[in-house]
Amino acid sequence: MLQPSRVLDRIVVLIAVAVISGAALANEDELARGAALLSPLKNDLKQALVAGLETGPVNAITVCRDQAPMIASALSVDGVEMGRSSHRLRNPANLAPDWVSAVLETYQANATDRTPQLVRLEDDRLGYIEPIMLQGMCVVCHGKVLAPEVVEQISESYPEDRATGFEVGDLRGVYWVEFPARQ
Repeated sequence: MLQPSRVLDRIVVLIAVAVISGAALANEDELARGAALLSPLKNDLKQALVAGLETGPVNAITVCRDQAPMIASALSVDGVEMGRSSHRLRNPANLAPDWVSAVLETYQANATDRTPQLVRLEDDRLGYIEPIMLQGMCVVCHGKVLAPEVVEQISESYPEDRATGFEVGDLRGVYWVEFPARQ
């Protein structure tokens, strides 16, 4: 027969396990919610860039400069804010919020972990971040070797550009979304 103190210890352990399991499920739910909120930005941006590339990489740079912020702005409604950023910015307007910068630094420091992250923020808000890995079509404007007209357009549009020299599979930056936590 168990001692009363041992029964109490087991109850405390079971409660702790239940709380931790509940928190893990809540985090999984919020991770899925963050991914769902971010999905339209990723899809719309990719469609715009593919369409821009069909008429040439110089046009894709213009699409990225003009349409990407409008897409993010149009999707940032009802307490949701989203965007993208990088450790090597092309557009200074894409400077990461502080909470994003910390996760971006973690991704840079650990090249083997590209797991989306959930961050608890102030005022009952959450942040969700996914890494952007450089795809094949991206090297045209972000690679190590660029066509002269691409270099010229980047120089004109982004005189302080730091977003070249990448290879397929490199960490290019992050997508991020901030949203209200569920009560």
